[in-house]
Amino acid sequence: MIERIDNENELDSWRIRDIFSVRILSLLKSYGTKYQFALYFKQVIDGKITAIMSKLDGDFTLSITENADIDELVHFFCVTGYSSILCSDLFNFGARYDEGVIMHCDAKRDYSLNGVTIDEYPKLMDLFNFVDYNSQDFKSWYVDISHRVRHKTAKAYTLCLDSEIISSGILSSIIEGHAILTAVRTSPEFRKMGYGSTLVYAICNDVVGRVHIMRDDGLNESFYSRLGFIDDGKWRIYR
Repeated sequence: MIERIDNENELDSWRIRDIFSVRILSLLKSYGTKYQFALYFKQVIDGKITAIMSKLDGDFTLSITENADIDELVHFFCVTGYSSILCSDLFNFGARYDEGVIMHCDAKRDYSLNGVTIDEYPKLMDLFNFVDYNSQDFKSWYVDISHRVRHKTAKAYTLCLDSEIISSGILSSIIEGHAILTAVRTSPEFRKMGYGSTLVYAICNDVVGRVHIMRDDGLNESFYSRLGFIDDGKWRIYR
């Protein structure tokens, strides 16, 4: 049975901390259950939770166990409707999807700044312009990321040389010492000089537990492997 979650404590028994659960639980901690644009669901079989979901506007994130009822989940999405479903490749929905690689890192490593500085509280407008979000609306992005930062479920970082941003990274979801790293970018003229690696090392060291990433298949594999990230399955986005 799939049930709406009306209280944050309903997921206290869910101990999985894969990238999808981190994303869902972080959103739940950020916004709670009082907003209609952020909804949460659980699938319960024989008294045990076998899957959890978040819905932010029309975008779902799904985390499942091996005991999840896939047919019920497929029916749920067909009836409810969706803009996208982010999940592992264990969920076969029978629709078009994009796919890539999940990686994680538990290692904490020494690093040297070598004349650059790390700003853990950058101006969000400067960060937004540096990352270059293309069609993303700044106002909606700012409202969401600043809300998460205030609730300690997100954190932004920039690496600066003479007050100029040369590299960036965002922990877009943080929960119980686990985090998801996104928006990693280094200015083209400063690439292959160790700056991006330095910032990622610093971010990983700032996280108590595991850092997750999602990358496109065939892209940035050697970069993240060098930094101590290891493959951890596949992600899919159904649209």
